[in-house]
Amino acid sequence: MTFLRFFCVVAFLATAPVAALAADDILVAIDQARKAYQSGDMANAKQSLDLASQLIAQKNAEAFVALLPAPLPGWKAEKAQSHAVGAALLGGASAASRTYTNAKGDNVEVSITGDSALLMQFAPMLNNPAMAGMMGKLIRIGDQRAIQNADGDVIMVIANKTLINVQGSADAASKLSYAQAVDVAKLSKM
Repeated sequence: MTFLRFFCVVAFLATAPVAALAADDILVAIDQARKAYQSGDMANAKQSLDLASQLIAQKNAEAFVALLPAPLPGWKAEKAQSHAVGAALLGGASAASRTYTNAKGDNVEVSITGDSALLMQFAPMLNNPAMAGMMGKLIRIGDQRAIQNADGDVIMVIANKTLINVQGSADAASKLSYAQAVDVAKLSKM
């Protein structure tokens, strides 16, 4: 009996990753779409793919939350928020944001947005120095080009697919510090 229990435990551990993988909601939705497509049920195939797309957007939004900066010295951070909008609205988007406040009552909001069809249309304007210059002062944040407008708000596009927006009532230097605190290297790899 002991050998049988040992064998069952080993068999369970050997298949555990496969079982966990099979339970992944994204893979389940994709598999349902494949099965519906193969059976000629285009409506359910599309619905399952839309579900998989939404679940992926949610997962990306959660990953963006992890990349929001910690509060800088003298600042407190609210709980980060994540949002995923389906492809039917605004072309789909994943976003995360967090608001930071200091003792004087100044605030800074950092938001990270990706997967947006609107961003894909807006990115070429931000990447064109002449057009970007009309939107504000061109600045460098690490290796990234950014725009800082007259209010001190900072806008950056990372790898033509992710938008970082830093805004709020705080001074321009505080907004710039928060823009510099975003882990751009990790964002560019997403």
